Formats: sequence, structure tokens, C-alpha cells
Amino acid sequence: MDVHRDTVVATVSGIGVSIETRTYTTYTNDLYKLREWLLSVGVTHLAMESTGIYWKPIYNILEDDFEVILINASHVKNIPGHKTDKKDSRWLAKLLLSGLLKASFIPCKEIRNLRDLTRYRKKLVRQATADRNRFERILQDANFKISNVITDIFGKSGMKLIDALLNDTTDFDTLYQLCHGRIQKKKDILRESLMGKLTVHHKYMLTTIRQNLYATMSKIDMIDAQIQVIASPYRTELAMLQTIPGINSISAACLLSEIGADMSTFPTVHHLASWAGICPGNNESAGRIMSGRITKGNQYLKPTLVECAWSATRVKDCYLRRKYESLVGRRGKKRALIAVGHKILIAAYHIIKDKVAYKDLGYDYVDARRKTNQVQSYLDKLRNLGVSVEITAIQ
Repeated sequence: MDVHRDTVVATVSGIGVSIETRTYTTYTNDLYKLREWLLSVGVTHLAMESTGIYWKPIYNILEDDFEVILINASHVKNIPGHKTDKKDSRWLAKLLLSGLLKASFIPCKEIRNLRDLTRYRKKLVRQATADRNRFERILQDANFKISNVITDIFGKSGMKLIDALLNDTTDFDTLYQLCHGRIQKKKDILRESLMGKLTVHHKYMLTTIRQNLYATMSKIDMIDAQIQVIASPYRTELAMLQTIPGINSISAACLLSEIGADMSTFPTVHHLASWAGICPGNNESAGRIMSGRITKGNQYLKPTLVECAWSATRVKDCYLRRKYESLVGRRGKKRALIAVGHKILIAAYHIIKDKVAYKDLGYDYVDARRKTNQVQSYLDKLRNLGVSVEITAIQ
């Protein structure tokens, strides 16, 4: 099936089945007619490209009656000069019958619902971050340097100051009494940071942006509550995933929604890492290895793994932090984070598959393993030179 927004072109072929191509609209009633036609000719397997979101309505109608294979469009490009909808449909049918198609990963309906929630939450978080940055720019435009003194202007002290400024409070002593904790120790710089000029336009923009930010945060809270409901059948997996350093309840839900709870989909952890785009790719020709850059992979899973890797590097005395420190000097921050994210994904795979909690190797594991390998390397070199030695560890 060649899928588009308004139409779907289907070609049937197989043993004892004459090749026939039909075009249907993507309205629900027409999709039911497509299903009835496919059942009438004895179709068992379907192949269609993952065209945006347009494959989903068709999949919803056909998933219960057929084995649907969703394929990456870049893997099944037709021969140049043969690009029409009908020819694309027949090409897909030919590839399916030849067994040359590799199915994309489609999790069960519960995981797909959880995935919708976590992805929408990520967009809301980005929207809230944009509003915070916009709020700060308006303050800077009004000559206020509050962020130079207060790390989080949306905290209690920051919001009290903003409310007072919006109510035309200009007396510094009054504003100073609204601050708490360490902020009061910065009295002189605070005085300078509050010397601004707030116009009517600035007040309107600050009020509007803050209202929109609070509305977005309220939506995020609602999404979090719904995630807890949808993810309730997977409490065990979520709790075990949170034993990995750097993973909290939200990131655990994000990981589970992207990779699913059934690890039999991925024969090995290496298949999962390749699908996620978190490991080097293979590019070799004539014995020469070309660039091994990581592939694009899952655009939602990879950023989540990198965020978790950042968090893990802040955890004291853990293996992931030491792994990052051992790589960052010679490979750079980005590659080191990808490597730590790879380690987190490997741990998540075995945790979900074997239903076991994460066991940290410890901060000293990397150095101890490196020392063991170095000692063994020197012993092998001496043995090749015909020298036999006995070693004793220094206490």
C-alpha cells in the first residue's frame, strides 16, 4: 500500500492471486471497504510506508485482521524514472513477496498511548522553557537584571519581586524585605539590578507570558497524572528503571514508551542500540572503513538518553560518572554523553527483559579494569619475549 493523506493505493499479489491495484480514499468508510476487499482475496500480510502520521488511521483499521509491516520509506526507494503511486504500490508488493522488507517497530496500543503522552509532555516542557526565556528577555528590555542576583526568577522571591514591580512598588527597602535566604546577602547588587524602567507595554507582556506559562505548567501536571494512570500496568519496570543513576519517574516513562516492555522485539541489545541511533554505524567498502557516525535513530529516545546521561554524570561515586570522565578528555563531551547514554540503554534493556534492578559497578570499576588489562598486556609481551615472571600486588 502506497499511503498518502487523502488516498491509499493498494496492490495485491501472491500465489494464486492475480495482480490487481485499487485506489481508496482515507475516509473511515472507504478504509473498511479496503479491508473487505483484502479479506476477500485472501491477503494475510500488508506492507506500507511510514508516511508521517497518515499510516496510523489505516493501521488502526487493519491491524486486527492482517499482519501489517510498517517500513522506512528511505529503505524501499523505487528505480528512478518509475515514480508513480501505482508503481510504488506494486514495487512494495514485490518486495514483500520477496521477503526483502524490514518491519519497523510498532509497540502495543497501551505503549503507543503512553508514547503520545510523553511526547506531548516534552513539547509542553519546551513551550514552558520558551516562555521563561521570553519573560527574562522582557525584564532585560526593561533594564532589570534580576537574573544576575536570583538564579530562578520563578521561585518565591523572584515572583514576589515581579508582583511588586507590576504593582508599581519602587521603594527598595520594601522590595528587599520580599527576598529570602542568600539573596539578602547581595543587597548592594540587588539594588542595582532593580533599577529599571517598567512601561505599560512591559507590564502587559510580563502578565500575558506568565499566565500562558502557568497554563502550560497546569497542562504538564495533568499529563503527569495521566501518565501515572496509563503506566500503572508497568509499575515494576518503571520502578526498576529508576534504579539507574540519572533516571527519574518521567524519564523512565519516556524510555518505556519508546522501547516498549517486550524486549523480544529486539533480538539483542545491539539491535536496540542500533534502532535508537546510539551506537556507531557500519560503513565499509573495499576493506576500507569509512565514517562510523551514529545514525539518526529515534528522535525522541536519543535526547532522553542524553538528558539521563547528563544527570548520571552528576551522581557521586557511580560507574556512569567515571565512564564519562574517562572519555570526555579524549573524545569530547558530546561523544562521551552518547557513550554513557548507550550504557544506560543497555542497562534498561536487561532490566526490562530480565526484571532485575540495576547493579552499579562502582566508581573504581573503570580504573580497576584498565589496570588489569594493562598488567595482562605487559605479561603477554614478556611471555612473547621468552620471559616468565611472577607478579605480586603491592599492599
